[in-house]
Amino acid sequence: MPSFTIETSYRIPVYRQRRYAANSLAEACRLAIEDDDWEGSREDFECAGETHVTGAWPGAVDPYSVPLLPIPSQFDETVQRKADHFAELLAQLSSVAQPTGLSAHDFGRWLPAAQSAVRKANAIVAGARDPDAGGPS
Repeated sequence: MPSFTIETSYRIPVYRQRRYAANSLAEACRLAIEDDDWEGSREDFECAGETHVTGAWPGAVDPYSVPLLPIPSQFDETVQRKADHFAELLAQLSSVAQPTGLSAHDFGRWLPAAQSAVRKANAIVAGARDPDAGGPS
């Protein structure tokens, strides 16, 4: 039976609470984002992110000593899966959101790809594996 070296991670939010004098909420938010002093910050273990796979290598090897294996997207963080899939959904929407629309022939080619993109988006929202991926999740 093959073995794999797998690296998993989870994110721990780090937060700080500071007051900023500003003329508007947007200006105060901008000041907070631009503030690079994190002294006194705290880690919020209660809101740690989900465990996700960040690396995979064939066999019992030292991580990063050989090329990474491609990791199926369902093992990534949900927020990253959504971000990665956004481009595909935008491309599908852009295809039909043309002033001229699609011809019947183009629609016939577009529809299966659009349906596949929607199935994957639904799987991401449901926290399920990618529909096209085989095997257990």
